[in-house]
Amino acid sequence: MRGLLLAGGHGTRLRPLTFTGNKHLLPVANKPILFYGLENLARAGIEEVGIILGPIKEGIVEAVGDGAKFGLKVTYIHQPEPLGIAHAIMISEEFLRGEPFVVYLGDNLLKNGIESFIKLFEEKQSDAVIGVTPTKEPQRFGVVEMENGKIVRLVEKPKQPKSNLALVGVYVFNDSIFEACKKIKPSWRGELEITDAIQTLINMNKKVDVNFVEGWWKDTGKPEDLLEANQLVLQELEPYNKGSLEDGVIITGNVVIEEGTVIHRDSTIRGPAIIGRNCEIGPNVYIGPYTSIGDGTKIVGAEIENSIIMNNVFIECNRRIVDSIIGNYSTIIEYEKNRPKGFKFILGERTFASI
Repeated sequence: MRGLLLAGGHGTRLRPLTFTGNKHLLPVANKPILFYGLENLARAGIEEVGIILGPIKEGIVEAVGDGAKFGLKVTYIHQPEPLGIAHAIMISEEFLRGEPFVVYLGDNLLKNGIESFIKLFEEKQSDAVIGVTPTKEPQRFGVVEMENGKIVRLVEKPKQPKSNLALVGVYVFNDSIFEACKKIKPSWRGELEITDAIQTLINMNKKVDVNFVEGWWKDTGKPEDLLEANQLVLQELEPYNKGSLEDGVIITGNVVIEEGTVIHRDSTIRGPAIIGRNCEIGPNVYIGPYTSIGDGTKIVGAEIENSIIMNNVFIECNRRIVDSIIGNYSTIIEYEKNRPKGFKFILGERTFASI
């Protein structure tokens, strides 16, 4: 069994963070989102993976390489424009045909991985397995309508959903999906929708089975999704400290501190939180729960909570920053006093903010 991991798209809902790079390289708990998908594929026993590269491909080849560090052999497949999941499958036919394969959307996170999809596919001798889970916002996803345990209909991002069952971004197919993809036409969005292709499989009397996903699943399409995904992953954190702590530092909860990092005096780190390599935190800094801080970052005097701070960021202010995402090489400094006590930021790479 092979894997097809989609890492294309423009990432418009994550701008300005994606103006300077691919959304799949944005970090969750200091690890690129894409890496979670590759690790899940490898953990499921898959050895060969095709990665779909879209128009914003900078950094992915450099970050993943030939896949050896994940125990994988990676092939790169170019999709010049984001024309849909079904289109990505069609242009990958030469790589995939001849054996079952997993399609994995690279901006999705699943707590329990993908082994259950493959197990169900093999046990049921399916032509396709799709994953579903209840969601509060079904209009954002492909929606599956079911009756008496069977699929009735699939609709992509319906304005008035008739079901709260969202398609999870993992699918298992055999070669019958290629015929189905070739029969469909572009949707109103101009894309070849995977929901239409799966509906075509059903109309062809192929065996399509449903895997009800257990554990959390997160599509990281928007900034608030990215922050929630960061929370979910940090909850599973195994604490350790490879840095150095000065006198008066307080550490509580599950906290990871990587090598080369110094936590200066009178600072408090309250987990779950992760601090990368070669950082300087403090003096007089409070890092609250659900915060991840990337490598090479310096923070002085600030309070930060429920935020993603990326690499090589400089923050020096006596302010409280919450629910924020700060891009690489950004700077936040204090301009004048008597301002509000809490600030929220979504800052793209190399941004400068004075507060």
